[in-house]
Amino acid sequence: MSSELHGGTVRSLRDWEPPSAGQRALRESYLGFLDARPDAVRRSCQPGHLTASALVLSPDGRHTCMVHHRIVGAWLQPGGHLEDDADLATAALREAMEETGLQGLAVDPVPLHLDCHPITCRGSGPTRHFDVRFLVTAPMDDPVTSDESHDVRWWPVDALPDVFVEVRELVTLGIARLADQLAPGAERLPHEPVPATGLPSGPRDDQ
Repeated sequence: MSSELHGGTVRSLRDWEPPSAGQRALRESYLGFLDARPDAVRRSCQPGHLTASALVLSPDGRHTCMVHHRIVGAWLQPGGHLEDDADLATAALREAMEETGLQGLAVDPVPLHLDCHPITCRGSGPTRHFDVRFLVTAPMDDPVTSDESHDVRWWPVDALPDVFVEVRELVTLGIARLADQLAPGAERLPHEPVPATGLPSGPRDDQ
């Protein structure tokens, strides 16, 4: 499974059109790392490993569901390590479901944003996360706090809590993409809702 996930990750990033020169440069660093490390999609890869996260927006793009991460101590989009996932987008969708408790989510399979950051993974020491972020839409039902977080809630996109700069950038990109998809004459959203029974649920290891 990991070799298929590795190959699919490379193809997904190569096919993606980054929104800026900075994101394009970051994509090339991801591809270089993937080329050097066949185990880059596994959390056991100590120099760093791929992760997937989800910007969860309401269908109208006016609210985002965020988690207050128990370890990081900040409001973030849900996300985490890759498991036995078919691809990165499926991993992001799974993480969104697990960390928000929401049902009826849908993921856009085209990457939205990249961010590489240092982190100390529980049980394995300091490493780096090569995070690939995706746009996920969800009905504005009441979320459920997981063991990973202190809190989870919907926030108006124009009244976010204190968040990292890259999280604000992610929200801006997600709003713009969703607006493009919902514009008159645009093709329907490039994703289908995935039933909750189609993906594993339950607690997972910390990022």
